[in-house]
Amino acid sequence: MAGFEYEKQYWWQGDEYVAGVDEVGRGSIAGPLVVACVIFPSFYSNDNIDDSKKLTDKQRRKLVEVIKKDAIAYHIEVISVEEVDNYNIYQATQIGMERAVKKIKPTPQAILTDAMPLPMIDFCPVEAIIKGDQKSVTIAAASIIAKVYRDDLMIALAQKYPGYGWEHNKGYCTQQHVEALEKLGIVEHHRKTYSPVSNYLVHDVQISLDDLLKNK
Repeated sequence: MAGFEYEKQYWWQGDEYVAGVDEVGRGSIAGPLVVACVIFPSFYSNDNIDDSKKLTDKQRRKLVEVIKKDAIAYHIEVISVEEVDNYNIYQATQIGMERAVKKIKPTPQAILTDAMPLPMIDFCPVEAIIKGDQKSVTIAAASIIAKVYRDDLMIALAQKYPGYGWEHNKGYCTQQHVEALEKLGIVEHHRKTYSPVSNYLVHDVQISLDDLLKNK
């Protein structure tokens, strides 16, 4: 379970609204980045809430309902593929987290992130915690909400773009996904700056140039 030692230091000094923030999808080669922000009541604890990666899909989905019910507030922010490609993934993650904590109401009095500093946030303390999703119940809860939300997005996209296995791999770089890239090519939801997607972009351009030369 993820504890609440980090939250406690703020609760003890009277800061009631401590927000935990985490993202899902940084390493995916397709699909958006999803950030979630959660605020629990002071001294909230739940032994079942843990890093989303340590939980099964069934456990995560059950906990999402608990988190939404118990939280004072939560907010989900989706960072598009275009934004991920325009910025680097580090900056895209920062931007998503900054948007999430600015939009959630009530306004946080302290922010806990999973190892991500937020230099543009100046209205309250921001604590970037290494492996925060394993140490903070609030960050862990955010990771669960973000994971389930993004999984459902990718499952929906898989119906529109069959063959890539997004319903299983959620856009990550699996053998099936790479084989589909080779067979089907890339679609709008692929991250063009990510390898191996970028390799197929170059390949497609080269084929087009070769075709033009042949036609001369």
